[in-house]
Amino acid sequence: MRILVTGAAGFIASHLCEKLVALGHEVVGLDNFNDYYSPALKEMNAKDLEAKGVFIFRVDLNDDLSKVFEKPYDYIYHLAAQPGISSDTTLEEYVKNNIYATQNLLDAVLAYNPNLKSFVNIATSSVYGIEATVDETIPAQPVSFYGSTKLAAEQLVLGLQRLGKLKACSIRLYSVFGPRERPEKLYTKLIENLYNDKPFPLFEGSVKHERSFTYVGDIVDGLAAIIGKEAAVDGEIINLGTDEVNTTQDGITAVEQIMHKTLIIDNKPPRKGDQQRTAAVIDKARKLLNYEPKVTLKQGLEEQIKWYKEKFID
Repeated sequence: MRILVTGAAGFIASHLCEKLVALGHEVVGLDNFNDYYSPALKEMNAKDLEAKGVFIFRVDLNDDLSKVFEKPYDYIYHLAAQPGISSDTTLEEYVKNNIYATQNLLDAVLAYNPNLKSFVNIATSSVYGIEATVDETIPAQPVSFYGSTKLAAEQLVLGLQRLGKLKACSIRLYSVFGPRERPEKLYTKLIENLYNDKPFPLFEGSVKHERSFTYVGDIVDGLAAIIGKEAAVDGEIINLGTDEVNTTQDGITAVEQIMHKTLIIDNKPPRKGDQQRTAAVIDKARKLLNYEPKVTLKQGLEEQIKWYKEKFID
């Protein structure tokens, strides 16, 4: 199969590209290499992918995409987005990169790739709101710019599916972690600060937040399982995560134990838009994709710390 992965140089998408290549597929990536975080880290990921035969288009999804579609694809995995919950990111940036970019990609698909087997939209548990502990039938109640614009993007995709113009599904991911995790995310920042004996900024109340911390390897296994099951998932919204729930404090403690160091805490005021609790309900993923997460929080953190040490310490 020929597969396009957007946001290919990013955290989850780079792992997905590697998984798809390992399964024998022809994989094409797309990334704009913006400066939301260090482009050097994305270049590092891109170099690894290109060494495995992945060609990456260096283009923004809001630009002309005709060259990207000179040859058709069987599947598209749409992971590119303005990520995270950040007071430094404006609503305009979320709208441009999550809504307009998705619509421009969809327009290109309809124009150049109408026989696509499936458009797999990657969404987020943030669409559920303060607590993401429900199944896919419960109405979304996002409370952040990120969650709201990702929900809008999801509905742009599924709207075309409902009109019969596109075969598509949307996958809502839960608290993904592992090697290549973005530098501002919890565990990469924890590991970096512990290695360098730097104070870690901890938002008030966040140690009690509960999360379905899901290892990236389990996530990409679930995403890859869609191939060949496109009829079963067409029009579906599917939660993808783990039903093992840990607090932020559990995660901090695990990293301290693995690294044999104690974190220096820099307490910060509460952060607006943070979810209080996520607990992935994954019955549908189990049924439709034979999905079963296997990696525990501690096992995944051991892999992430090993990756960090190899890339940035040794």
